Amino acid sequence: MPLVTTKKILSKANKENYAVGAFNFTNMETLQAIISAARELNSPVIVQSSEGTIKYMGLDYITAMVTSIAKKEKIPIALHLDHGSTVEMTKDCIKARYTSVMIDGSALKLEENIALTKKVVDLAKKSKVSVEAELGKLGIISDFIMSTADASMFLTNPEEAKRFVKETKVDALAIAIGTAHGPFKNKPKLAFDRIEEIKALLKMPLVMHGASGVPDDDIKRAVKAGINKININTDIRQAFSASIKDTFAKKPDTYKIRAYLDPARTAAEEVVKNKIRLFGSVGKA
Repeated sequence: MPLVTTKKILSKANKENYAVGAFNFTNMETLQAIISAARELNSPVIVQSSEGTIKYMGLDYITAMVTSIAKKEKIPIALHLDHGSTVEMTKDCIKARYTSVMIDGSALKLEENIALTKKVVDLAKKSKVSVEAELGKLGIISDFIMSTADASMFLTNPEEAKRFVKETKVDALAIAIGTAHGPFKNKPKLAFDRIEEIKALLKMPLVMHGASGVPDDDIKRAVKAGINKININTDIRQAFSASIKDTFAKKPDTYKIRAYLDPARTAAEEVVKNKIRLFGSVGKA
């Protein structure tokens, strides 16, 4: 089927209280792994690229691969820009046929974040593209901070979230709840009560970034509390890289590219399948 928007995918997840995986791909093999896993489990899926991946692969290659794959699949697939930093980048992705974009103004003051996000929403609406934004300080919270009374200042403020969504009219909101991008040095401490409070106010799809490495029980609890989109990147990269290292450890002289990329793709696919089962989207296509 043709690519769909994340709004379509997440609206159903929001109503039925499950989450959909948003998996970053970096090359053809990781993209194939994501699609194959979702197909096998009959799950909707969001494939997403960072600005770094766009620079590495090129928008034309990305959209050509994803759109051609989607046409042959029966599961809903959305193509999403992860952490877009400028209006220009979101505009380029919309022009390239992405069905969803994220504008990340979380480092800005609230009013500036609202203004930036509104520009992207106005732009995206013309092409019927979904928009995700972020509010809060993702990745700043450490074990020390979480043990102090000041921890809440780094989490997404519920009232600010209500104002933000009302003024921007975004389709999904990424919230800061104690996770961080990349590998965790210590076990993350998630603010589940904050998810529930924001969900009760907004009643819309909420997004968890930095979910790689978060314990399974915490993921399940976060989904139950109201998370509907969960971003996974690091776990895929680690599995893919570990497989390649293992191949070369066993066959250091190999020069056959498929000899190490094929098992790496399989390793990445297993990660994605495990996440889809964990998020509760099996059979939801």
